[in-house]
Amino acid sequence: QVQLVESGGGLVQPGGSLRLSCAASGSIRINLMGWYRQAPGKSREFVASITRYDSPNYLESEMERITITANDEMNTVYLQMDRVRPDDTAVYYCYLRSLEGDYWGQGTQVTVSS
Repeated sequence: QVQLVESGGGLVQPGGSLRLSCAASGSIRINLMGWYRQAPGKSREFVASITRYDSPNYLESEMERITITANDEMNTVYLQMDRVRPDDTAVYYCYLRSLEGDYWGQGTQVTVSS
């Protein structure tokens, strides 16, 4: 059984930084891991993704503020976001793509507020 466990969400001050983590477990061959987010009243949007061999992909409007990395085993992914703004408030979802299918985490709430 595949599980994705996210951590690192919470309350962040505007202008600060956040770092989210997502750890995958299960016997799967992971090709890609990444993050989406869903703000209140909005549809889910792509944030960033990373594969074993290619350069990361980013939401173009945010690529100056976000960095995605993964461990060597490609089963844990991290999202660093700097200079956060109130409109970064959202539930952030980790996902992975594997030979066995696509999987999603349960989401972690990030709230940017003073």
